[in-house]
Amino acid sequence: EVQLVESGGGLVQPGGSLTLSCTGSGFSFRGSTMTWGRQAPGKGLEYVARIYSNGVTYYRNGVEGRFTISRDNAKRTVYLQMNMLKPEDTAVYYCAVGELGYLDRSSRGRGTQVTVSS
Repeated sequence: EVQLVESGGGLVQPGGSLTLSCTGSGFSFRGSTMTWGRQAPGKGLEYVARIYSNGVTYYRNGVEGRFTISRDNAKRTVYLQMNMLKPEDTAVYYCAVGELGYLDRSSRGRGTQVTVSS
């Protein structure tokens, strides 16, 4: 059974930074694509960033240059460093296994709330 636990969310002022962490178990972490998704209030789930097993990364428009996804296979952990946060980044952030795992409850964690507000 895939288990993913996110942490690191919170309240931050516009322009601030947060680092999210996600530790996984129950699957081959080293060989898996890991994705961060998010859901803003009243909106649908959307992809944020992705890292493949070979370390290649991709970002959605609007976060590239501000967010950095990374992974530590020895710790079975994926990170999302978020800088220059904007109010529109406010959302529940989910860690997931696979390219579209953020859309599937069985492939993602419970999420961590990020609120960007002054």
